[in-house]
Amino acid sequence: MRAILVLSVITLCAEPAPKGRWPDADWRVLETKVRWAMTQRLDTLPIGTAIARLGETFVGTTYTPGTLEAPGPEHLVINLREFDCVTFIENMLAMTRFIRHDGTALLADRPAAEARYAGYLEDLRYRGGILDGYPSRLHYFSEWLSDNAARGKLELLARELGGVEDAEPLSFMSAHPAAYRQMEDPGVPEAIRAMEQRLNAGPARWYLPEDKIAGVAARIRDGDLIAATSTLPGLDVAHTGIALWRGGRLHLLHAPLVGKFVEISVLPLAERILELKTQDGVMVARVRE
Repeated sequence: MRAILVLSVITLCAEPAPKGRWPDADWRVLETKVRWAMTQRLDTLPIGTAIARLGETFVGTTYTPGTLEAPGPEHLVINLREFDCVTFIENMLAMTRFIRHDGTALLADRPAAEARYAGYLEDLRYRGGILDGYPSRLHYFSEWLSDNAARGKLELLARELGGVEDAEPLSFMSAHPAAYRQMEDPGVPEAIRAMEQRLNAGPARWYLPEDKIAGVAARIRDGDLIAATSTLPGLDVAHTGIALWRGGRLHLLHAPLVGKFVEISVLPLAERILELKTQDGVMVARVRE
């Protein structure tokens, strides 16, 4: 279970991607969304606009916590029927990439299409894009952002928007091992502690404090990634979503625990963060073409 999701410690039998073929229900989601996207020419729109428009079509999709916590050794979980806040982002980015690079043509070869999509997802979810056991998953979302930025997929924006450094050390996973069943596996606690020590040694994490969000909201675009910073000791991010402008106000397209479905936030982003005691600011990243 990711560090971002520890507030709801539930171990689920999430359905893994079987060798050679996904469950038909997941394949139907991919096929339907890709065909729709091509009729809407999402492949020709700015990438942030495409991500936001695709994400809106998933409003109403079930929120399920711990969707990656499948039994057995770490493997790539494919689940397009339900999301947590991070897997919603991952799948919107992977699906947008599939739409723009592969389109409907690859759908004619289902095994090839499934393998290509799985590759896009693994590239986002694991450190350096390589699945190598549970510790290789990007558990702390601040590292998810920095790792993908280092590989050219994202541009981190909080610092240039006037953000400040978050100097609090990361320690939540090692401090709460009972929240993660994999911490009982040989070598995992040591690997997680080493990962935390490396992250704490730098580079710095930057975020926009809650009272600064409204003042720079106009510089945030549709499809930018939003990570709400946590007030819990040792935890970097409490929630994630996608920036979405509605009625001249910046909102959050997200899969929330409260609400149980993918939704567009009722409150604008700045007001929402100010209202939540468990969140005190945001990290912002822009997806690169």
